[in-house]
Amino acid sequence: MPTDDRSETTPTPGMGAPGHGTRDTAACGPEGATGADAPAEDPAEDSAEDPADDIEAAADAADRDYVLGTHDAEVERLGFQHAMWRHEVHHAWASAGIGEGSRVADIGAGPGFASLDLAAIVGPRGRVLAVERSPRFLRLLADEATRRGHAHIIEAIEADLMLEPIPGTGLDAAWCRWVACFVTDPALLVRRMADCLRPGGTAVFHEYVEYGAYRLLPPNPAIDDFVDAVYESWRGQGGEPDIARVLPRMLVDAGFTIRSVRPIARAARPGETLWDWPAGFARTNTRRLVELGVRDERWARAVIDAIDSAERDHATVFITPTVLEIIAVK
Repeated sequence: MPTDDRSETTPTPGMGAPGHGTRDTAACGPEGATGADAPAEDPAEDSAEDPADDIEAAADAADRDYVLGTHDAEVERLGFQHAMWRHEVHHAWASAGIGEGSRVADIGAGPGFASLDLAAIVGPRGRVLAVERSPRFLRLLADEATRRGHAHIIEAIEADLMLEPIPGTGLDAAWCRWVACFVTDPALLVRRMADCLRPGGTAVFHEYVEYGAYRLLPPNPAIDDFVDAVYESWRGQGGEPDIARVLPRMLVDAGFTIRSVRPIARAARPGETLWDWPAGFARTNTRRLVELGVRDERWARAVIDAIDSAERDHATVFITPTVLEIIAVK
């Protein structure tokens, strides 16, 4: 639920992670430059390779292969999601000892909602490494960090942690929310987090332990099938929604001692702000599942109709996926 320490930005409603994307716009030529009015092509110029084009193409590819996308609607949904979870997140950070002067890595930072909150907590004597592989998300974070005066605290780092290490060592803490469920090798992710921490540093996770708890009450077949489609999509791209079931073993194997675990289960009724988190994810992600070819348009319409109908029924309850909070010490 919203808390008094909400973000300076006011995100609009829209469940998942920073995600793993579609491009935001289609590529277009100069306006009006078609047919006879189009500029003549220079064969030499056409055959030359511009390194900048390769960089841009790689950046586009990094954004396109996000399971949930990096488009504007997903950014808005992630902002709303962070607002709904801020109280739980700040509780986890405080329990892990994150405070003024702390040096923290935000793993899979997305557009930076958590990084910005962390910057406000650690202050000018602290440091936040925002590690993210989407160039678009990093641009959004850099702009907002500058606007808030946090540019000297937050270091935005473009990195794919399945291919390269976290570029930092001796950190006090590493925060990871809804990232381990998407990566193809979560044990490698855990080891990379261990490598960036000082002895005694803490790893803090919020990951799903029972994604199948996500449902409407009374049960609705369209929503149940939506959850099945999410499982199919994530697992089809190498992820595991219920990754928190195996994270404790991975952490111990990487040299961590588990200090605490805490399940977080939530429920919402129509008209409550929290309702827009599970409902908003279903509305946004049905389109993404159609784009990915997991389901078709008729199916998507049935899911949206089920949500619309549920919102008019005051006997309905939306149960969210169960999250497991894990705090482990290196």
